[in-house]
Amino acid sequence: ALSLWSLVAAGMGPWWALWLTLTLPQILEGQIPSKLQGFPELTSFHNDQGEWFVLGLAGNTYRREHQTLLSPYITLFELKNNSRFQVTNTMTRGKRCDTWSYALIPTTKPGQFTMENKGTGADREDIQVVETDYTKFALVLSLRQTSILTIIRVSLLGRNWRLPRRMIDKFVCLTRTQNLTKNNFIFPDVT
Repeated sequence: ALSLWSLVAAGMGPWWALWLTLTLPQILEGQIPSKLQGFPELTSFHNDQGEWFVLGLAGNTYRREHQTLLSPYITLFELKNNSRFQVTNTMTRGKRCDTWSYALIPTTKPGQFTMENKGTGADREDIQVVETDYTKFALVLSLRQTSILTIIRVSLLGRNWRLPRRMIDKFVCLTRTQNLTKNNFIFPDVT
């Protein structure tokens, strides 16, 4: 087991060692940190249903050249049995309409969910609504733990196709807290 003093002795410094000691269990478990710097922690969450437009994505597996693969798409959240959300995504690709769905199971923390995984060996995915006003925008952070890495995805959702600049700024700020760069951003062309 790692101790704070063994990390300091290894030349990491006391603050780095303390940070690693406090966050390593969360990283290893694939859980979203409960407090994201610069964003208020949700103290309650309304099980708001309805349609959202995906206005921006960022992630450590996205590259700027993937922009052409992303068409504008819609995400529909439906509350089932007053406990879990059925999420249905719809995207047009040329003359074809692609649809995919999954279920979100709430955790004990407001606005935090685990994606229901089917089958054995499925990757764990934790999803957190970082900030929302329920009527205009939502920022969502997703962490999926695979056998070799943690896949980070940040989504900017809107109730219509246009958002005020300050909402986009919040999206950029959240992506930076996840060590993503402008090369990890993709925005659908909504013209």
